[in-house]
Amino acid sequence: MKVNATSRSYKGTSASRRLRRAGRVPAILYGAGKDAVSIELDHNEIYHSLLKPEFHASILDIQLDSKVEQGLVRAVQWHPYRPLVLHVDFQRVRATDPITTLVPLSFVNAEQSPAVVVHHQVVSHIMTELEITCLPADLPTSIEVELGELDDAGNVYLSDIALPEGVTYAGTEEDPVLAAALVRRGTADEDEDEVEDEDTAADDSGEDADEEEE
Repeated sequence: MKVNATSRSYKGTSASRRLRRAGRVPAILYGAGKDAVSIELDHNEIYHSLLKPEFHASILDIQLDSKVEQGLVRAVQWHPYRPLVLHVDFQRVRATDPITTLVPLSFVNAEQSPAVVVHHQVVSHIMTELEITCLPADLPTSIEVELGELDDAGNVYLSDIALPEGVTYAGTEEDPVLAAALVRRGTADEDEDEVEDEDTAADDSGEDADEEEE
C-alpha cells in the first residue's frame, strides 16, 4: 500500500493549523537509525486509507518527494468529534529487523458452528487484534480465526489457531481467549419460566383431580 508524502520545513502549532486549513495533515517519519523527518499528507487520501484495517497492519511504501521509504503506521491523532485526522506517526522498517505490531483478527464460519446452529448462542469476539512479532516480509494483513467448531458455551484460544509462518505472539497473556459462545440474554430466564409454567400446570391438574375425587 502506498502513501504520498511531501517534506515540510515549517513546524509548530501555527504551521500545523495552516496545513490543516489547507486540507493537509502534518506527520512524522522516524526510525531505522535515520533522522526523523517532518512530512505532510493530503487529508482526504490519508483519511480514507486509515479507515481500512489492513492499512494499519501493512508495510507501506511512503513516497517522499523523489524517494520511497518503507514504514508502518504507529500513531494517529483524530479530532475529538469531527472526522478529521490531525497527525500521523510513521515508523521506518528495515527488512532485517523484526517488528512488533498489532494485526487485526478475521473471524470466519461462526454462523456454521454448533454454538450458533444447535444452541442458538451468540459468538462474541473477545479480541479484535493480536500483538505479534515478525520480519517485515512476513507481516500478515490479518490473522484468520476459525469458529466453525465452536460448541455450546465454548471458547477459542490462541493455542487453537495456527499463526502464519514466521509470526510469533508478542502479548503478555499466556493463552488469551479470542472468541466465546455466549447464551443469548433472556434465554435462561425464558427456560426457567417455561419450567415454572409446566410445574404450575401440573399442580393445577393435580388439584383438579383431587376436587373431582371429593
